[in-house]
Amino acid sequence: MRVALVHYWLLGMRGGEKVLEAMCRLFPEADIFTLFYDPEAVSPLIRSRNVHVSFLNPLRGMYRSLLPLMPVALEHFDLRGYDLVISSESGPAKYVLVSSQARHVCYCHTPMRYLWELYPAYCHEFRRGFAKQILFSLFASHLRTLDYASAARVDAFLANSRNVRRRIWRAYRRRSRVVYPPVPAHDFRHEASRGYFLMVSEMVPDKRLDYAIRCVTRTGRRLKVVGGGPEYKALRRIAGPNVEFCGRVSDADLRELYSRCAALIVPGEEDFGMTLVESLASGKPVIALEKGGASEIVTPGCGFLFGAPDEPSLSEALQAFDRRERFVNPAALMARSRDFSEEAFQTRFLAGLARTPAKHTGRAAVCVGS
Repeated sequence: MRVALVHYWLLGMRGGEKVLEAMCRLFPEADIFTLFYDPEAVSPLIRSRNVHVSFLNPLRGMYRSLLPLMPVALEHFDLRGYDLVISSESGPAKYVLVSSQARHVCYCHTPMRYLWELYPAYCHEFRRGFAKQILFSLFASHLRTLDYASAARVDAFLANSRNVRRRIWRAYRRRSRVVYPPVPAHDFRHEASRGYFLMVSEMVPDKRLDYAIRCVTRTGRRLKVVGGGPEYKALRRIAGPNVEFCGRVSDADLRELYSRCAALIVPGEEDFGMTLVESLASGKPVIALEKGGASEIVTPGCGFLFGAPDEPSLSEALQAFDRRERFVNPAALMARSRDFSEEAFQTRFLAGLARTPAKHTGRAAVCVGS
């Protein structure tokens, strides 16, 4: 059986790319198709595969501005001869055209948030230049229509959380099966706290790092921030001397930061939230907004959830952490993280594929099972 993996873009190693790695291990002979590809920015495992890029790849330095052209580029991929096509969707990926004899399964990290759930915020709240805001508004309605239509090309959806399953139904009116993404919990370790809090995030508006940094600055707590992105300069301006920006760090350095922190702070709504599981795998509690994946991952005893994305709510959660820090059980947190292992992912993923209706061809029907 020939398998194609379609991932929106390969320009770094974030959560979606870690899931793609797990898919590569599940399907060792699969080819990869992607809109944009920087070999130096991805893992050796992904580089070792046969990676097909779109005609937009020479423009990858401005990929965020090319959203209107991405559907055409995805439809241009030649997927003839593949029996199973798995699209990994957060940016556009499911727009690809497959033969009538192939199955197309979409593993959805989330429907494109800037077209659906976060569209009002992108238009009215987040800092954007006037010209960009007008252009985005003009294209968004057309792109939503295309995105909805592309969902009809998918034979089955797999959602990375119950939170995303609800979004898939809201955006596409399609049912989906939840398959939590894999987190290599065994790679992390626990050490005594050095007293600092940690945030690990891409620096974009919807992550809501701004109010968390203001809150920590005001209270004088130590905070280390890992990540980069377009909001970096704005966040530096509002941070006090007690906030350290670490930039993008290696996997080994990130594990070190997790192991020695007091707790992870997650101020925005996460689709799933792999960083939350990584923190638990390090025996560290999570202080998170009680929305999205956090409400599925952070069970009683694993952290402190707060109800509103604002400074007073986060400050109250930090005070609750101060009162109960000595009762945190690192072993229980680490045990919880193992519910999201790669072995669990593979079992659920194959079960999801097995429940996908097979395409009937002149040969045997294409079926994958556990």
